[in-house]
Parts: sequence; structure tokens; C-alpha cells
Amino acid sequence: MKIGVLASGRGSNLQALIKAWQEGRFSAEFVAVGSDHADAMALKRAEDAHIPQRAFPLKDYSSRKEQEQAILEWLQESGVDLLVLAGFMRVLSPHFLKELNCPVLNIHPSLLPSFPGLHAQRQALEYGVKVSGCTVHFVDEGLDSGPIILQEAVPVEPGDTEETLAERILKVEHKLYPEALRLITAGQIKYDKKK
Repeated sequence: MKIGVLASGRGSNLQALIKAWQEGRFSAEFVAVGSDHADAMALKRAEDAHIPQRAFPLKDYSSRKEQEQAILEWLQESGVDLLVLAGFMRVLSPHFLKELNCPVLNIHPSLLPSFPGLHAQRQALEYGVKVSGCTVHFVDEGLDSGPIILQEAVPVEPGDTEETLAERILKVEHKLYPEALRLITAGQIKYDKKK
């Protein structure tokens, strides 16, 4: 399986995936790491792991649509069988998802369907929940609404801030995302568009 990754920032989830791959925890090939930010640490992490990488800064394109089309064509040229979003801070269009024509994974810092979208940890704290967590799911045309693959709970502790909760959830993300890739690359999880 050929895996492509899109990331916008530091790429800590990407690093967790690369580490698991280097340790032989799943059988696949990383063929592309792209970012919408030229200075994203994720690109450096990919370079260090000898994975082809490319930046697609919005300023290089006349529109977001043109930027997205360039990303799509690059992923297709790379032969991607599975696209993994690792902190990619853009919603992919229905056109992109249809034309890519392969499963797309995302990890979200809440127990979906609760608290989709941005600032999930803030939403959890404002709502007063006692348990948060993270979810690996397939991406569909909705916002964090695709079929759920794995979830793990993280307790909300007294005195938690958005930052402290996010940090504890991120540690769990670094375990859960590689496990999802292991299950998918081993053929133990199938995607049928609905579940």
C-alpha cells in the first residue's frame, strides 16, 4: 500500500507514523508528504525519513481550488492508495475526495461525533465533559463525520486547560494512529463509504 500524508504544521502524528513504519509495525510505503505551508516541520520530518515531500503554499496559486488541484494531481502521480491527514488544517472538497478515489484517514482530538471541527479541546472544556479523547475516522464530505475506525478516551482532569488536555490527547493520538494504519494495511478494516 502506498501512503500519502498531508500535514500543515509540526507533524508529530506524522513522526509517530514514520516511527511505527520504521519499526515494522505495518507494511506500507510512504510515497508523498505534502503541506500547505512551506515551513512546516512535517516536511523536514519527511525529508529526514527519505520520503518525497512538497509544499503547496496558497500564495503560489490563484485560488484555493487551484492549490487543491495541484495537491490532487501530485498525489495521483505518486500513486497514493491511502491518504492520511496528520494535522492538515484544511477541509478537502467533495471534488478532491471523488477524484482522489482512495480512502482518506483523519485523526480528531475528540470522541466523535462530539466536538467536530476546530478547537475540540476548548469545546470539551466549555461543555464540561468529564471524558474527551481522540478518534481515527475515514473522511467523507462532512466535517469530521466519516465512519469511525478507532477511538480512545482521555479523562478531563480538574484544572485542565485547552493546552494541557490537548497535550494528553496528542500522546494517545500517537498510539492510535499507527494502530489504525496497522489494521488497514493488514486488511482488517474495510471502507464501504457508510461504515
